[in-house]
Amino acid sequence: MSQTLIDTIHIAVATRFLSEQSLPERNRYAFAYTITISNQGTHSAQLLDRQWLITDGNGKEEQVSGPGVVGEQPTIEPGNSHTYTSGCILETPIGTMQGSYGMLCADGRKFRAPIPLFRLTKPNALN
Repeated sequence: MSQTLIDTIHIAVATRFLSEQSLPERNRYAFAYTITISNQGTHSAQLLDRQWLITDGNGKEEQVSGPGVVGEQPTIEPGNSHTYTSGCILETPIGTMQGSYGMLCADGRKFRAPIPLFRLTKPNALN
């Protein structure tokens, strides 16, 4: 069975709550997320754009899209990865993010690499 282009890009996410940038009394909860995008295929792939769906604990949704990530449109060679850190402000101490990256394969094919849903949670917010 052949591997699809989508299957060649693997995405891992680590999140953290930024207490020093948060103001809970003003419903401001700051989070950082670090994403590692790994190319496990046989062709290089360039990240062209991103699309996010951010949902806070009240169910309020925000869609965000734009070119690249943190001002870059990296090309990821086979066997390599690209890591970056960005952030998000929510009005609640918990929320989720999910989305996709628009990718361009070295052979000219474009595809979307899904970013699995991940949770943003202030420590002890769920206890």
